[in-house]
Amino acid sequence: MPKSNKSKSSPKFTEERLGERLGYKCIAGIDEVGRGCLAGPVIATAVIMPVDRKPKWFKQVKDSKLLTPEQREFLSPQIHEIAVSIGTGIVAPDLIDSLGMTKAVCTAMRIAIGKLMPQPDYLLIDYLTIPDLNLPQKGVENGDTLCFSIACASIVAKVFRDHLMIELDKKYPGYGFAQHKGYGTAEHVAALKKLGASPLHRRLFQPVRNLAQMSFDDLSEISANQGKNET
Repeated sequence: MPKSNKSKSSPKFTEERLGERLGYKCIAGIDEVGRGCLAGPVIATAVIMPVDRKPKWFKQVKDSKLLTPEQREFLSPQIHEIAVSIGTGIVAPDLIDSLGMTKAVCTAMRIAIGKLMPQPDYLLIDYLTIPDLNLPQKGVENGDTLCFSIACASIVAKVFRDHLMIELDKKYPGYGFAQHKGYGTAEHVAALKKLGASPLHRRLFQPVRNLAQMSFDDLSEISANQGKNET
């Protein structure tokens, strides 16, 4: 079993217990990954965990950003094995550009919630609340660090997206998606400048937007020069 990174505390069932005291019986934790990437979809996962079980790996669970890839790969199937239900929502880059990031994240969360069976009666979400959703919900500050269900959602979402980006790297080679997963590393930006934007890239974000504008300006200059040569 991989050893977890050290942190002051592990996520607990405190928020889930508070929800139970309010009378809720089916509580889902929700988190997203991929918000800050230059390329690829944004992914949200909703997880209903049994609060009456503490598996051997309970203390291994942390916010996915605090875990190594090996630790996440170990934990994700463990979470799948005991979860009451798991739902994952995907919003593609073109829809992110159309909706804007906040609406795209909320859309991915709605999709994830819709896939849960049974449907939850209370939601615990990392930071956010989802507008116009007819379900009781709570945005938990530092939820992926403090709340067990949200932390589990963050792990499952991260592993799902990492695997997806590895597959997409085969379809769009040269950008290094399998390594950086769409985040704005120096290698990614260099490949973007060399190859141009792929269909996976978000025009909403710099430097993709800047690159697209540079390409437009270059085309405009070429067109203008051609016009001069024809006169």
